[in-house]
Amino acid sequence: MKSRLSLLFWVGACTFIFAQENNFYKVVAEQGDGIFSLLRKQGLDPAKHYGEFLELNSDKIKEGSALKLGREYKIPYADDSFKKTGVLVEAVKEVEEPIFDRELAQMSLKSDKLKDAVYYLISENSTEKAENFAKDISKQLAAELIVHGAKVYIMEENSFDDTVEGSEYDENPMGDYIKVINKRYLQNKGKYQRVLIIRAENVSTNSNMDVAVYHYNKSTQGQRFAQNIQNVFKKNSISNKTFDEASLIFEDQNSLYLAKNILPAISLLTMENTSDMSDNKISIKPNEKEFANLISNGIMNDYVDIEFDN
Repeated sequence: MKSRLSLLFWVGACTFIFAQENNFYKVVAEQGDGIFSLLRKQGLDPAKHYGEFLELNSDKIKEGSALKLGREYKIPYADDSFKKTGVLVEAVKEVEEPIFDRELAQMSLKSDKLKDAVYYLISENSTEKAENFAKDISKQLAAELIVHGAKVYIMEENSFDDTVEGSEYDENPMGDYIKVINKRYLQNKGKYQRVLIIRAENVSTNSNMDVAVYHYNKSTQGQRFAQNIQNVFKKNSISNKTFDEASLIFEDQNSLYLAKNILPAISLLTMENTSDMSDNKISIKPNEKEFANLISNGIMNDYVDIEFDN
């Protein structure tokens, strides 16, 4: 009996120690680091996690918030870390990694207005220049969304591989996106979730761009999402042209295939160099930061509308 009690005590003690060890990870303080800067570089809100940091490192912090260069400090694992709320997904291998690294030092939480929102961003392109533009827009958009409390998954065009076998979606490379998005949709069930494809075609930062927003004609949520984004672009168009009220309908096979098989509502935003615009193309300046801000404003407007209706 005593041996059994001893064994149970030993198992319990090991479990407790293991749980404690898994509540934090270690980082090395660099030149100029204080508690606030160290936490911010790890994607944490310093005001929220300051006390927890002090508890974890009580044996190493004697005066104020000064940290010693080259010394290891324990950082708490936290679900609200920007490293966990901003995630880059490699769809084929189901590998996740943080979107941001060194950028975290300049990022801080602005609000929690999007705390129950989850976004999936897919960037597509036709040229290397367009690829860089689409990726930069997606990354800046992700940053703007997560600092307002959202969770963002980014999947890029090279994240899927149509040579992968053994999938029910083998006939279309978009199948990898479908599997990844639907899995995470179910994990976040009950939350507001949206997919946005950002497609760049022959864009140039030296000339204005034509922007169009599309939705799936059988999704009222997708249509509303597209229209809220489109409305922001209309208000900021550099053209005096009037636009039709309705956003465009998916026509290309990849977008249609994705829309028919994923669980969240989806919209598509396209960008291309300005030419003879069609009725629903909106002329916008090609400033990446401003462009990302316009998209985020439209996204936030959609979320606010849903909250208001509820």
